[in-house]
Amino acid sequence: MKAFDLSGKVAIVTGGNGGIGLGMAQALVEAGCAVHIWGRNAEKNARALAALRAKGRAEAALCDVSDAKSVETAMGKALDAFGRVDGCFANAGVGGGGRRSFLERPLEEWRKLLATNLDGAVLTLQAAARHMVERAGRGDAFGRLVVTSSLASVFGTARNEHYAASKAALNALTRALAVELARYGITANAILPGWIKSEMTERVMSDDKFVGAVMPRIPMRRFGVPEDFGGIAVYLMSGASSYHTGDLFMIDGGYALF
Repeated sequence: MKAFDLSGKVAIVTGGNGGIGLGMAQALVEAGCAVHIWGRNAEKNARALAALRAKGRAEAALCDVSDAKSVETAMGKALDAFGRVDGCFANAGVGGGGRRSFLERPLEEWRKLLATNLDGAVLTLQAAARHMVERAGRGDAFGRLVVTSSLASVFGTARNEHYAASKAALNALTRALAVELARYGITANAILPGWIKSEMTERVMSDDKFVGAVMPRIPMRRFGVPEDFGGIAVYLMSGASSYHTGDLFMIDGGYALF
């Protein structure tokens, strides 16, 4: 299992103060990786940081990924704290709500969601990739780019088309980066979660009608939890995945198959 030992590695996890992001960050720390979590909520950052530090090395930064200056500042803090960044999990995102028809969707609402889900991922991945490419030029070629997409990117997602579009764009971005950056020893992969218990899904998962309609379509007969993403995070961060790039991993309990 030596390939899965992340000692000496450093990873950024945006949105790492809760939900799937925290689930991945916890597993990374347990595998020996130092983790730098980025989030917009100082209190959530502090709580997550305390939990992570109980297991290993971790730091946090306030960051709004939709703001280029904020991303630049957070990246600088990560490098100041750990000296390098080996992996970047572009996980921060917001939900679309699923309440408004496409016919009534104002352009500003569309742009606001894409600013975080798509532009935020682009800014984050650019900052990390520039550092990784620069390191490769010094003979230290290693990089892991991981994007949190969604099953909404491959299904018809009524009343949530702006969210679906943002995630579908991330799939295409991931594949493009896998080709462009491979020469620097950098892999790029995306994770497509199914229905996962988190703050983002709390409203719909408390709706009996929703649960009654969705649960029969999940072969595993349960909703996912953040801890379900620990294994894939460690794998993608590790040397074991060095020849695995450009993939879209569905972590959904079999929902997409049934």
